[in-house]
Amino acid sequence: MKDYSHQFRTCETTGLKIHLPAQKLIWVNAVSAVVFLLVGAVMAILIALTRWPAVHLLPQHLFYRFITAHGMNMLVFWIVFFEMAGLIFGASAVLKTRFPAIKFAWFNWILMIIGALLVNYAIFVQGVDVMFTAYPPLKGTPLYYLGIILFAVGALFYSFQFFFAVGIAKKEGWHQGTLPLFTFGMLVAAIIAVFTLLEGAVTFVPTFLWSVGIIPESWMLDSTALYRMHFWAFGHSAQQINLAAMVAIWYLLGTLTVGAKPVNQKLSRIAFLLYIIAINLGSIHHLLVDPGLTSTYKIVNTTYLAFAAVIGSLIHAISIPAAIETAQRKKGLTNGLFEWLTKGPWSDPGWSGMIISFVIFGFIGGVTGILMSTEQLNVLHHNNLRVPGHFHATVVGGTALAFMAVAYYIIPLVLQRKLISKTLAKIQPYIFGLGILMVIMGMTFAGLMGVPRRHWNIELPGIFGGADAMLAIMGVGAIIAFIGLLIFIGIAVLSVFFGEKIPSKMEVHNPPFPVKEGVSDRKTATT
Repeated sequence: MKDYSHQFRTCETTGLKIHLPAQKLIWVNAVSAVVFLLVGAVMAILIALTRWPAVHLLPQHLFYRFITAHGMNMLVFWIVFFEMAGLIFGASAVLKTRFPAIKFAWFNWILMIIGALLVNYAIFVQGVDVMFTAYPPLKGTPLYYLGIILFAVGALFYSFQFFFAVGIAKKEGWHQGTLPLFTFGMLVAAIIAVFTLLEGAVTFVPTFLWSVGIIPESWMLDSTALYRMHFWAFGHSAQQINLAAMVAIWYLLGTLTVGAKPVNQKLSRIAFLLYIIAINLGSIHHLLVDPGLTSTYKIVNTTYLAFAAVIGSLIHAISIPAAIETAQRKKGLTNGLFEWLTKGPWSDPGWSGMIISFVIFGFIGGVTGILMSTEQLNVLHHNNLRVPGHFHATVVGGTALAFMAVAYYIIPLVLQRKLISKTLAKIQPYIFGLGILMVIMGMTFAGLMGVPRRHWNIELPGIFGGADAMLAIMGVGAIIAFIGLLIFIGIAVLSVFFGEKIPSKMEVHNPPFPVKEGVSDRKTATT
């Protein structure tokens, strides 16, 4: 068997063994993620300034086109590319093992990058403006659907490669025993990803065939309700990949920032498993006003079965602060109830980003999600601006901010570059957190006043006069969040390309555990 022992370096801060070919894959996926984050962010500020009546920036056709671009680049490309970097990191560096099939991994990245570029070409050049959901009879071009399919196939292959990598780590003796909690969380995310991406195939392969004329228009229009069900099995479940990855990152950041260790590993793992069992059932809450499903089916799925996943989130909501508090109290921060929190490392962007992300997701995103899963209450906010208020709390204030926070550690520890400005990094989570909180509150309260979710012109009958003030808060918040986002992108890009290089500590690294039966002897190197 090939000798991999000279392909590792040791991180002097964490002691992790970084597989150099895997490091390049983490680099390229992380950089790709930030590029699409920038595209989505530009779309976001233009959309926000259009929803703000006093500005009303974009013409109607560009408004819907940019909503399409914003949804795909933010909800799919930025998030998934970063998660692929997380899968590679969790399967290699955390397990101190090699990442197998490197050429296949590069092939997967090429599929994803081609797919993402095709989608953006279809939107900006071919004028696709079907929005994120693309409900028929709205039809994109063949390149639009083909791009989504290629991207999904690449991500699906990456997920299977992650499973293979974990198996290799155990089989070849690189890792033994239970998976570390971060890797376990990413394993759960990858399992959910397989279901999600297969549903994406069920959704977008027929629409691709429809766009090229193989499936007739009449059949597609007759299948609109079926499309909606499969789309949200894909669309909402995709956000549950984010949830599992985000929670795993919270645990990781707790360790990196203050040395926190879960107080009960088994309970945390059970909470992750509840996501696999029940989280996808919550997709039905997007269909609570659809006439094709019975009330019994809707209520059982969203009010009973899906709440098993809510229990999982409540367990994490107790476990993560408990781990942090325990670590802090061991350091002597024992005065009063909250000295462990008030004297935390608030100048560390990893810490502040984690805490702000935790609060926004848990107290705003989680609560509004529960409300939207209730059939009676869902009628009140279906298709008004309260809905994006909810998912900006979960995906942006929660997931995206957690990803930014961990990036401040990935850049020096994994990508071997010093941050170009620690001063800007310290304040970035606060700027972004304040801005996105204003966006969430403005959207939520404007929605309660009747402002529609996606309409270009909100000067409609039945909207309360106070909605203009709420939309102004949203607009100002969007400007602040955009500034915070640009600071992050600037720090990340300039650090990766121009930051001071952290020298590699190359060390021979052989599997420390016995090779399982059936694996041939390996050439080992001596130090």
